[in-house]
Amino acid sequence: MSEKKQPLLAVVGPTASGKTALGAALAEEYGGEVVSADSMQIYKGLDVTSAKPTAEETRDIPHHLIGVVDMDADFSTADYVSAAEKVISDIVSRGKLPVLVGGTGLYINSLIDNISFDASGKDDGVRKRLYEEAKTLGREALHRRLAEIDPETADWVSPNNVVRVVRALEVCEVTGMKFSEYKKLNRGNESEYDVCMIGLNFRDRQKLYDRIDKRVTVMAENGLAEECRAVYENVRTGTVCQAIGYKEMIPYFKGEADLEQCLDKIRQNSRRYAKRQLTWFRRDERINWIYLDEINNFDEIIKICKKIVAKSKILCYNRM
Repeated sequence: MSEKKQPLLAVVGPTASGKTALGAALAEEYGGEVVSADSMQIYKGLDVTSAKPTAEETRDIPHHLIGVVDMDADFSTADYVSAAEKVISDIVSRGKLPVLVGGTGLYINSLIDNISFDASGKDDGVRKRLYEEAKTLGREALHRRLAEIDPETADWVSPNNVVRVVRALEVCEVTGMKFSEYKKLNRGNESEYDVCMIGLNFRDRQKLYDRIDKRVTVMAENGLAEECRAVYENVRTGTVCQAIGYKEMIPYFKGEADLEQCLDKIRQNSRRYAKRQLTWFRRDERINWIYLDEINNFDEIIKICKKIVAKSKILCYNRM
């Protein structure tokens, strides 16, 4: 066990699987603090849309990297890794256990697998042209092109996520290799973390989908439309415009669809997103999966997690 490594507990899984509650409970159990790994919770002003944890859900545990980026700003994976590394180092230096919680697989793996972000694979001219093609040909056309070149990447990147589709195609064009291969080549020599990963899932996929549908209903009751309208009236650019839960509401604001139609679209796209998340995480053999439809109650889930953590290295570190 390297002295340079830092302990890290990670709770991952698809949207609406209960990561927030479990992450806060485990942080409370082990004297830790939560580090969010959610690409939309990091933005200010998307409280309902991104399902940011409520005061009750946080259990008075400090939560980091939530609501810290302006809505009109672009925030890259490299930006996230840099910010998360600083937060985690600070948590460890204070004798606390960092608990990484989220479903953005690219954020999580880039952080824990020490992915480097060098200047190779970047070309401003190529990127600009690809964005223009997205406007003229449509985002679906660009995604189909990516699927032909790099089906592995296309499998987890949504056609609606133009930023990531363009980035993947840019790398393919500039380097002559698939984006999935490029990521592997840019892994660092060794991870900075001894990580214990716990994943939440369901054997019966429909049970997850039912949870997603219920969450969207609750979001609507909690002011989703009002929050999204404020974004629509004040923000025109930035990654936040791709958020599931926001972009589907635009036809409602334009008078092109009623509210329930837009909510149904959010449910549909959220289910598709959950499927892509599971496709991503299933490739990681380090994840200890807990299937929620096989467990009776939350206390039992905690007991299982404690057994998983006990078998890992992360409690071997001396903390204050």
